[in-house]
Amino acid sequence: MFRFKKYPILKWSLIVISFFMISLIAFGYWFIGMIPAGPDQEILSRTQSKDIPYLANKSQSKNGKILVVVTSCNSMGKSGKETGYELTEVSRAYYVFETNGFEVDIASPKGGTPPIVIDEDDMGVYDYAFLNDQDAQKKVQHSTPIDDVNEDLYDAIYFAGGKGAMFDFPKNQKIKQILRKYQESNKLIGAVCHGPAALIDVRMEDGSFLLDQKKVCSFTNEEELFLISDAKEIFPFLLQDKLSENGAQFQKGYQYLDNVIEDGNILTGQNPWSTWTLAEAMIRKLKHTPLKREMTEEEITINVLAAYEQNGYKMAKELVNTIVNEQNKSLSRNLIGIHSVIAAMKFEFGKCVDLICLLKHTNKLLESK
Repeated sequence: MFRFKKYPILKWSLIVISFFMISLIAFGYWFIGMIPAGPDQEILSRTQSKDIPYLANKSQSKNGKILVVVTSCNSMGKSGKETGYELTEVSRAYYVFETNGFEVDIASPKGGTPPIVIDEDDMGVYDYAFLNDQDAQKKVQHSTPIDDVNEDLYDAIYFAGGKGAMFDFPKNQKIKQILRKYQESNKLIGAVCHGPAALIDVRMEDGSFLLDQKKVCSFTNEEELFLISDAKEIFPFLLQDKLSENGAQFQKGYQYLDNVIEDGNILTGQNPWSTWTLAEAMIRKLKHTPLKREMTEEEITINVLAAYEQNGYKMAKELVNTIVNEQNKSLSRNLIGIHSVIAAMKFEFGKCVDLICLLKHTNKLLESK
């Protein structure tokens, strides 16, 4: 018979491990309990554009046309992992452009129905409205082959992200032709997340890179490798590195937070959370004032997380107080929780504790409403 008396170290080790596991489980239940269930996805999925005041009150002006370009690539190289364009990076920009009086066309390298990436955790009313919008779906499901595009018809071009863009944007000769022409004529170029892959290896008439000495951003190495540890093997390059190799001055923002960089006629956004800001910045560059839009819970929360990164816990907490008590608005507790988990996975335990405390404070304020 096994006797613990003969092995006191083993006995106490098991006690400590058991206590740690029980504490961890209890903490997990407490942590999850602070994050309420999201909206009913079945109800949310029935959202129509007419249900959203911002879209229902769109401008009746005819301000011009914008071309949105999405990837046709449905797999990440030889890895076999599925990919496509990111829905949220198309739907939100599409509605900003359209609501502000711009006609939007959608193109892709191959044309037809491009592959799509839908992450239900990131889906909001605008994204479901886009899926239920017959006009929008007709455009995206019958996207124009990029070779058939008449670029002279458009005031701006916008490259949506999605990891597929890393494979088919950089080597597409028509995309390079359009970008050279737009740069020479100072037409507006926008790209978000992996969309800036379109700007790779584009050379001007004098042989210089389009991006030479241009300030830009994109999905960063840090963001890429955190999600896909073997990204260096899967992708033909890391986007941040390649942009820098093309002479760009890469402007890195906080991980998974809004960051938009403007340099002349080129506007770039770091990740999906930059889409709203980038699209509205493009409207301003086109010399129009964007129509007023209520910020989403996600955007409000991203601003709070940015305040934490810039000024620390105290300022972020004060901002939460203002948002909830004075502005009577809500935040995404799920998003704060996700960022606390990311901090823990990066062994940034001080930051993790701060964000958990911020989540607890936010939860207390919202639950008291």
